[in-house]
Amino acid sequence: MANKEQDDLVLVTGASGFLGAYCVLKCLLSGYRVRATIRSAQKADHVREMLKAGSSSNNNNNNNNNNNNNGLGDESLNLDNLTFAVADLLHDDDWPQAVQGCRYVLHVASPFPPGAPKHEDDLILPAREGTLRVLRAARDAHVKRVVVTSSFAAVGYGFPKNHHGPFTEDMWTDINGPGVSAYQKSKTLAERAAWDFVNSSNNQGGGSSLELAVVNPVGIFGPVLGSDFATSIMLVQRLLNGSLPACPQMQLGIVDVRDVADLHLRAMTDPKAKGERFIAVSPPGMTVQQMSLALRERMGSAAKHAPTRTLPNLVLRLIAFFDPAVALVIPELGKFKEISNDKAMTVLGWRPRPPVDALVATGESLIKFGIIKSA
Repeated sequence: MANKEQDDLVLVTGASGFLGAYCVLKCLLSGYRVRATIRSAQKADHVREMLKAGSSSNNNNNNNNNNNNNGLGDESLNLDNLTFAVADLLHDDDWPQAVQGCRYVLHVASPFPPGAPKHEDDLILPAREGTLRVLRAARDAHVKRVVVTSSFAAVGYGFPKNHHGPFTEDMWTDINGPGVSAYQKSKTLAERAAWDFVNSSNNQGGGSSLELAVVNPVGIFGPVLGSDFATSIMLVQRLLNGSLPACPQMQLGIVDVRDVADLHLRAMTDPKAKGERFIAVSPPGMTVQQMSLALRERMGSAAKHAPTRTLPNLVLRLIAFFDPAVALVIPELGKFKEISNDKAMTVLGWRPRPPVDALVATGESLIKFGIIKSA
């Protein structure tokens, strides 16, 4: 990772979210000053509690058997280096002040619904227009680089079911392809809008030199910092509490939230990340059944309710009529994606934890916070 400049101020949007909190924590533990955006001032104390939980739970230990540090940092947590700004992605007013004086911006905030929205524009417009508001303010404030959190949703969907070969950063989701959800459309259109905006601003001759890098995570797992966590965590919760009687026949890409935060900082500071996108994934992908069996093996009696059988696709399709979260996964039944992380590893020296470690850390943290009762 490039040498840090500890006086630099980093704006992190969406600081009360699962990944946003970890990005704030990674920045603070790496010696940066952080200004964190929240939608209401009342969330500030909640964010501080999440950061304290993350700092005190051994998350700063490197769990990899290599020489790269993908822990959260090598310094103690200093909350004096954290300030807050109230800003809403739906409104312009607060963003110029939020980015003022910042060298870097990590734009993490984005909606991820538990079910399909009533209209796809309910997701698409906030994602795209919110990203453009942040970029516009960053350009006007002469920010050096913005890292946008996109998603693998903007890379690997809308392809034929028989697609072969690994998905890489050169690929884009076909928003008109089969089975593409409103969320996948929103992430694709928001990221494309970000690249178009930066390229247009820098080519207009107005003196803009804003740099952009993008991180495209798959399903994000890892230690929760409280009862508010990412939608992807709900799968582990359901596996452990027995609310899934059997495993849907589908595969997921997995990455640990601590490693995604680490990749954000690498993309923020490394000169080679300018103008590039990076998939955040820890191969290989795992079926839900493989996930469930791994939890049972590693967590013992705490995972005794995790199912071992697979669920027939027809049954899952019936359940989807009554459960919006299940309906979102129906297009992915029977699809097995090979996803490459070669670019992040080769260009930025990124080394993610094994996917099973991310799953177990998720389960253990759900027990720690009482979200899942220990056996």
